[in-house]
Amino acid sequence: MAAMHITAPLAALFLLTGQAAEPSSTASPARLQADVEKLVSFGTRHTLSSATDPKRGIGAARTWGAAELARIGRACGGCITILRTSLTFSGPRAPDGVVVENILGIQLGTGDPNNVVIIAGHIDSRVSEPMDFTSDAPGANDNGSGSALVIEAARLLSRRQHRATIVYALLSGEEQGLWGGQLLVKDAGQRGWTVLALLNNDIVGGTRGTNGAVVNDRVRIFSEGIRIAEDLPGQKARRAIGGEDDGPSRALAKAAREVAGANPGALDVLLVRRPDRFRRGGDHLPALEAGLPAIRFSVGIEDYDHQHQDVRIEAGRKYGDTADEMDFAYLARVTDLNVAVAARLANAPPAPGGVVIEGAVSSDTTVRWQPVAGATGYRISWRRTDTDRWTGSIDLGADTVSHVLKDIVIDDHFFGVAALGSGGAASIVSFGGLAAVP
Repeated sequence: MAAMHITAPLAALFLLTGQAAEPSSTASPARLQADVEKLVSFGTRHTLSSATDPKRGIGAARTWGAAELARIGRACGGCITILRTSLTFSGPRAPDGVVVENILGIQLGTGDPNNVVIIAGHIDSRVSEPMDFTSDAPGANDNGSGSALVIEAARLLSRRQHRATIVYALLSGEEQGLWGGQLLVKDAGQRGWTVLALLNNDIVGGTRGTNGAVVNDRVRIFSEGIRIAEDLPGQKARRAIGGEDDGPSRALAKAAREVAGANPGALDVLLVRRPDRFRRGGDHLPALEAGLPAIRFSVGIEDYDHQHQDVRIEAGRKYGDTADEMDFAYLARVTDLNVAVAARLANAPPAPGGVVIEGAVSSDTTVRWQPVAGATGYRISWRRTDTDRWTGSIDLGADTVSHVLKDIVIDDHFFGVAALGSGGAASIVSFGGLAAVP
């Protein structure tokens, strides 16, 4: 019998691992605030600032971030190892070149450790002039908030084992050219990772806009529809099957929205159908260019007076990205959503490939897909073509790779398949279409 399924709440997601949830399994606003204030204390985290000064600059901030992730790793019996990876980049904002270093905390999965979920935020900061690496650049919300979120997520998720590897990534060089994101993609390829999801967090700790409006109940999630990594024949095929709203990154964004909807008190998700804010970017964009599922979390409303600004007061108006402009209770809720999404995907197999539908001039639709190693079952979902939310689904066994949906007309519906792990954790949904579409 067909039945609709929703993602379990966060506590239940922890139970999928066979271990009991704890009352403290939610993010701490006080810890997040302390971490942001510590990051601000380094004066500037500009990518061109000192990499060797022990107290001021990007080097000191990265060393502190690595030490925090290592400390969390020791608390879980060595479950997190630290990888510091670097590469020299040059460009208009670093004409003489600069060594960009990422800090990666790697929590190996107990299933296939090459399947990876990444929670990321860039640790570097800037002021009004992007080449000014000497002035104080507190970077509290942009992006101390995302960096603190990554560390807090490690504290929470490291208390459990997960089927997939989780990588906690503190990236550098975002403000100079999205270089940390490029380096992360390079490292993922060299290490043979199958990236199930990249959750990029950038400006996730504020609730007041430039106009004074307060938005504290919503988070924006940005995702691409038509894939930048898809060639022209692939794009034409996707157009032919109506899959413009169902690429891997859009499916990931919808999964995050589903997780939020299943958790009482979670933030509302505004699913923005753009890769990022208008004419702006973040470290998930290099992942999209490499064909990886990646999304960006960002605040429901932005305050441009406290973003990319010199710290100052002009005509009684305050400027600068300082911690007193942030809402740490809100940041904790964004952190909890990241943790819930990561917990679901890290306990699920990879999404199925080769999902094909058949049923032209028929009252029934046949769905076929490729088997996924380690899947305990599969979930076929469908929806009418005039909505973006899956409204019906059926769960099938691990030995099933095709199914006929009786009296569901192919012309009026879209279809997708997710792989299920033990306990019911579901992968993102792979859209069903022509055989030529991956």
